[in-house]
Amino acid sequence: MGAMQLNFQIMPSERELAARYLGSIEGDERAPNVVPLSIRLHDRMEPLEARWRALESENNLSLHQSYDWCRAWADTHACKLLIVEGVSGGKTHLILPLEIVRHGPVRTARFLATPFSNINTGLYSEEFRFLAAPPRLRQAFEHARTQFARYFDLFLLEKVPLDWRGETNSFADLPSVLNQNAAFQLELFDSFERTLAQVNAKRRRKKFRNSERRLEAHGGYEHVVAHTPEEGHRLLETFFQQKAARFDAMGLPDVFRDEETRNFFRKLIAVESGPETYPLQLHAVRLKGTHEGHVVAIAGLSRKGDHVICQFGSIDESIAADASPGEFLFYLAIRKLCGEGVRLFDFGIGDQAYKRSWCTIETPQHDLLWPTTVAGSIVAALHRAKSGAKRLIKQNPQAYAFLQRIRSCKTEFVRTAEDAD
Repeated sequence: MGAMQLNFQIMPSERELAARYLGSIEGDERAPNVVPLSIRLHDRMEPLEARWRALESENNLSLHQSYDWCRAWADTHACKLLIVEGVSGGKTHLILPLEIVRHGPVRTARFLATPFSNINTGLYSEEFRFLAAPPRLRQAFEHARTQFARYFDLFLLEKVPLDWRGETNSFADLPSVLNQNAAFQLELFDSFERTLAQVNAKRRRKKFRNSERRLEAHGGYEHVVAHTPEEGHRLLETFFQQKAARFDAMGLPDVFRDEETRNFFRKLIAVESGPETYPLQLHAVRLKGTHEGHVVAIAGLSRKGDHVICQFGSIDESIAADASPGEFLFYLAIRKLCGEGVRLFDFGIGDQAYKRSWCTIETPQHDLLWPTTVAGSIVAALHRAKSGAKRLIKQNPQAYAFLQRIRSCKTEFVRTAEDAD
């Protein structure tokens, strides 16, 4: 396909243009170019790299649509790329990095790496918010439905917050369904004490001291942060081992088992990054003394600007399990990040007890569904029904635990995700 421009454009109304023109006279420096927005489709990432990296620099846009994150997925998975680019006046204002996934004859366009993303926004400029504001964007899509149908049956953008850090998502007017899971965040301040004050500081400090004493009884500990690819890869392989043991103990399938997934995370660690942006950095609690070098907890963190996301975590319960090493590591990591300009620590998507104990912010996420064919409409309806059923089940702890037991093919009690450290 190379690059192809679709035969439609998006243009503000005359009333909107007049209002923005008056705003520019009064000193509004964000007044955009009035050239219509044209949509182009690409099946390769490389020609877009410079424009992509320039667009992704906006602090409030998700790291999961960054060039390095998407490149790692494309390099490790046999996926069919479909990159949507919005251009106005020779400048790129929109990038949606998608892959086409087939389920039988139905083609679904979804974000790259969405099985392992925690929050998706797409990439767009401030001018795009004006040029393609709701409901104009939806109307333009409706007019181009037949053209899009050549490439996919269903446009499915999962895990999208319609409101994120004070901004409404530009695609918020598309049809959507509430995702069965929310994401959970904690606001961070320069002062760790002020940060802790949001979540019962006295109890947190007491729990931390108790854990620290138990670790000291084993010879002490160190908070390890991997600053080189070699250090990161060693911790990542330990994470894979710990997670496999954890899933096996719970009777659940190991989502990190296949080599494509493992290579994806390995590649993220190898990406050169700076202090305020990194696709993946490993933190760990490592024992000293008798158990010198034994890692009891690992967390994989991603940072973009002032936003840090915990992508995954694991613990080893064979030593010092009573020290709650996973909880202990979060305390250490958050304390460190408070002094490094981070303003939001994101525990990611999924409702778990330890997340609620730390977080003061709950962010609902939505799946946006826009079908282009009859087959796409059927799949969209099934997705809505499935999401609704999952949401109801997760609201009922007994039903959720029962399904976990069935899934694990065990008759004894199986701990739910909420019990995981």
